[in-house]
Amino acid sequence: MFSKKEIITILVATIILAFSSNFLFGGYVAFLWTLLAVFFVLLINIIAKKISSFYLESEVEIKFWEMEAIGIRKRKYFKKPLIIGAFLPLLSKLILLPVQGLCWMASLIFEVKPRTSRAARRHELYIFSEMTESHIAYIAASGILVNMIFAVIGYLIGFTEFSKLNIYYALFNLLPIGKLDGSKIFFGSLILWSFLVCLAVIGLIFIIFMI
Repeated sequence: MFSKKEIITILVATIILAFSSNFLFGGYVAFLWTLLAVFFVLLINIIAKKISSFYLESEVEIKFWEMEAIGIRKRKYFKKPLIIGAFLPLLSKLILLPVQGLCWMASLIFEVKPRTSRAARRHELYIFSEMTESHIAYIAASGILVNMIFAVIGYLIGFTEFSKLNIYYALFNLLPIGKLDGSKIFFGSLILWSFLVCLAVIGLIFIIFMI
């Protein structure tokens, strides 16, 4: 289900996000709990996407969010892609240092590749092998929705750190920029994106005033 490269990416992202989220707060024990919480936040999101893609006869590959250029002109392209998914969480912590637990959480993106069996199955009205924007949106949305469901579960079992991180992760990934989940959902289904944003904002309000 996971390639070696994906496992390494998930583990590195877990360490970066946990460090950025819990930097200078709570000591080693709190950091280990944050590390565990971040790992499961990422894991449930990715598993949900992989399951969704399986039922849509496709495969999902997880990788760090990269920036290849600042503009569209050739001279604006970097020699090597900038791994912005690893850079932004650390930078955001310097800016948001007084806010405990809050940092840029959108580190990972996914790419979808249709399986050969997809061409032989019927989706909607036509037979095709390429992935549509709506199907990619459903895959992205499945991860976000699972994070919000587990945010509720985390609150009910008393693991509030896990609950907060799920909401933060969902919110940052819903931003319709770059190759983040938010862009995939926004262009695939604006109604679905609006619905998920409303849920995430409600979750954020609950975190601010209730937890």
